Amino acid sequence: METGSRQAPQASPAWVVADRLHSAAIHLLRRLRVEDKAIGLSGPRASALSVIVFRGPMTMGALAEAEQVRPPTVTRLVDGLERRGLVRRISGAADGRVQLVEATAAGRRLLQKGRARRVARLARSIDRFAGADQQLLARAADLMEAAAQSERTSAR
Repeated sequence: METGSRQAPQASPAWVVADRLHSAAIHLLRRLRVEDKAIGLSGPRASALSVIVFRGPMTMGALAEAEQVRPPTVTRLVDGLERRGLVRRISGAADGRVQLVEATAAGRRLLQKGRARRVARLARSIDRFAGADQQLLARAADLMEAAAQSERTSAR
């Protein structure tokens, strides 16, 4: 939903702000994603690795759900990450028949390196703003985090 669908019938002020934030976030993330290529990961692999690192060991089904893709797609992603030594499959503690995927130390290091590169790139952009605007962005980040938390709790 880019420029062609910006106006909704009788859009509320909240809708207009949400539409602008949505568009800005997508464009910003696309530009920051070039840093993932610098560490040798495609966007989908970086995303899957991020979920595995931050959520901990999980089933392939849970990863597919988190990434909003079908199980065969997750299998291909995990296979590629496993070949690079970034994740491994393990047996579940409660039920040895259940297979989980977890990040290796190398996977966690690579993900942190990629995140550091993306954050550094964004920080360089933010440094160009005056102090008051940087404070405004910090407040906006607080509000966006609160909105994300609200979405997580309402989705349950």
